[in-house]
Amino acid sequence: MTRRAAVVLSGFGVPESLRWHDDALWFSDLAHGTVHRWDGVGEVETVVKVPGRAGGLGWLPDGRLLAVSMDGHCVYRLEADGQLVEHADLRDMAGGPVNDMLVDAQGRAYVGNFGFDYHGFVRQQPNSMLYTPPGPPQAPIACFAVDGSRFGLTDPVMFPNGTVLSADGRTMIVAETLAMRLTAFDVRADGRLENRRVWAPLISALLWRMVNHSGTAGRVTRRLSALLDHPEIAKRSSSPIAPDGIAWDSDGETIWVANALRGECVRVAEGGRIIDRIPTSQQTLSCLVAGRDGRTLFAATVPTDDPVKAGQLNGGRIELLRL
Repeated sequence: MTRRAAVVLSGFGVPESLRWHDDALWFSDLAHGTVHRWDGVGEVETVVKVPGRAGGLGWLPDGRLLAVSMDGHCVYRLEADGQLVEHADLRDMAGGPVNDMLVDAQGRAYVGNFGFDYHGFVRQQPNSMLYTPPGPPQAPIACFAVDGSRFGLTDPVMFPNGTVLSADGRTMIVAETLAMRLTAFDVRADGRLENRRVWAPLISALLWRMVNHSGTAGRVTRRLSALLDHPEIAKRSSSPIAPDGIAWDSDGETIWVANALRGECVRVAEGGRIIDRIPTSQQTLSCLVAGRDGRTLFAATVPTDDPVKAGQLNGGRIELLRL
């Protein structure tokens, strides 16, 4: 019998950036710009509304919340008195909405951005046309110290998204959504990221070459892919996987991937081997293995990831499955 995630919360625009902090689930609503907290039994609490739409979340060592402003191209800090203060500035380097963020135990923040107006593009053309050479614009990951000063930028990557850190703090793994792969970096002692490499490809090498081909083969592949993008067709497919949010499994070795192309969370081993697939009710944007026992898979799902349409539908859900 297929295990499926069950809906436990609903009525959001675009729930995203699932986090577990102080025995509660936290998440952003990218459509409405709000940050929420849920302890699993009571009502969902709205913690703060972030100017420019809330995105990635994290906490400084002293417990203060950091929240990305997607359209403001910055990171805000929530002070003890409830005031939002600008913490980090990405205005000079963000080519599109600022996106997900990882904050490590030292308070260093690693922040990605779309690199371009993704939703503006796909409102006009199929997603597959992004790969027409030279392909979609890329964007670096910005590295910020605990005081909000920027100390580094990675080489550009293709739509940096969900991010996890290894238990020893030496390896950071980033979802490159539009490249359909998980990419690893070594974390230097000073926090800078280096030695970029593929941790897990999530599309066949042949299909990747074809969709990016500059000739007739590429044009045909992109047109066929556009036909397969139809939701009723896409949800019946198993490949490729576009990783959005990612999270370590409780084994500390494999990674759960929220597949932005369809309703599922996929568990992946290094190298790209698929170990498990858990269906969800809708397109899945974020996942997390947490809970008081550390063995609950949470998923954030949406009928559409377009923030304008999603804000009107309010069909976003939080789903879970006890592993």
